[in-house]
Amino acid sequence: MRVVLISGASRGIGEAIARLLHARGFGVGLLARDGERLKALAQELGERALPLPGDVRRLEDWERAVRTLEEAFGRLDALVNNAGIGVMRPLEELGEEEFRQVLEVNLVGPFLGLKAALPALLASRGVVVNIGSLAGKNPFKGGAAYNASKFGLLGLMGAAMLELREKGVRVVNVLPGSVDTGFAGNTPGASWKLSPEDVARAVLFTLEMPEGALVSEIELRPTRTG
Repeated sequence: MRVVLISGASRGIGEAIARLLHARGFGVGLLARDGERLKALAQELGERALPLPGDVRRLEDWERAVRTLEEAFGRLDALVNNAGIGVMRPLEELGEEEFRQVLEVNLVGPFLGLKAALPALLASRGVVVNIGSLAGKNPFKGGAAYNASKFGLLGLMGAAMLELREKGVRVVNVLPGSVDTGFAGNTPGASWKLSPEDVARAVLFTLEMPEGALVSEIELRPTRTG
């Protein structure tokens, strides 16, 4: 059995990833701040699902999550850095604390997750999947903080991919366009957008690739526009 740790697993894309991978036989570690929601999701999924309440901005929370999974399942095969927040404001309205918070969750969080999981992933010759965004390549008005975090994520994980692939760890960036979730205050229900399950299927694809092949980046767009 392969084991995966998913951040931001309490809702949206992270929950969809957890449901799909669990259905495919993975052991899943569910990391997010909403402990009650994680507990309910783990109970619904049943065996092979562990709630791991924690904050991605804290290295000790990541380390505890990795340790708990190794104690429960004996291994860790994949890390999915999915947790993210979005604050969309014009620059003159964007506060320093908001800017720092977006970078802490969207950029520092994945770095800490990689640091905590890397020893286990080196042992299992595992995979790191980062849920980035097309906003990591395409800036937009009001997106200064979010764009900066996602551009930075591509730089961070691009370097990690080059460093780690020869050590047996594959690093993959999945870059969705508009996804139909409540992210950044959006109201779900836009039928033209990607579904969370679409992103989950892209993650599963990367995890099912043979060990000798690396899909380093996937751009995922809806076929329609709003």
